[in-house]
Amino acid sequence: MERWIGKVAVVTGASAGIGAAIARSLVKQGMIVAGFARRVKRIKEIADNLEDSPGKLYPVECDVTKEDSIIAAFARVKDDLGPLSVLVNSAGITKESSLIDGTLEEWQSVFNVNVLGLCLCTREAVRTMRETTAEDAVVIHVNSLAAERIPFVPGFSVYPGSKRAVTGLAQTLRHELAGTHIRVTNISPGLVATDFMTSYSIFSSEAMAAMPTLNPDDVAAAAIYVLSNPPHVLIQDIVLRPLGESW
Repeated sequence: MERWIGKVAVVTGASAGIGAAIARSLVKQGMIVAGFARRVKRIKEIADNLEDSPGKLYPVECDVTKEDSIIAAFARVKDDLGPLSVLVNSAGITKESSLIDGTLEEWQSVFNVNVLGLCLCTREAVRTMRETTAEDAVVIHVNSLAAERIPFVPGFSVYPGSKRAVTGLAQTLRHELAGTHIRVTNISPGLVATDFMTSYSIFSSEAMAAMPTLNPDDVAAAAIYVLSNPPHVLIQDIVLRPLGESW
């Protein structure tokens, strides 16, 4: 990881859960991290706890459902922090809904963040990466095991479909970036113990405590593994499952 010291990374959804864990890990490895989120106050709190780390976390307000907000956030990173080397698309949401009784608004809200927001952030990041002469750059999509293996979760609705889209987008992006120095990786965890899942009525804190789960730092460790490989090694996909998870 030494070659990443002082390099700039953007982590979306950095205010909580997996995004926050990845942002913390990158800062501890000496990277300069722009944490994108709507709730920048929470990122500032995380940054305050990282003051003794070799890197630094900068809060950047960004709503990934709004193109203007994304463009402005990436412009700020370029102007204030320098060339971008790493993008981690961790922002994601879910809505407890259904395919037979759900609303268009509920479905669109999930795709706007999980798919279109990811596309917009990736577009802006890649434009910056291609302008630099850096020999190495990485895009990491935080995907989900639900993109491949869909458990019976009442209210899952369009969420697995949105994550399946991310799988396809990653492969298409690799095709488009053929011949460049930019690598693209999917990290797909199973059930992770975050507030994200407790938004479902069946996943109370008590229920989650009784189930096999990963924690956000497990996913962050996978991101560090991706970056620790040399530039000629592409880690295409990483699947993480908690021991004992059966679906």
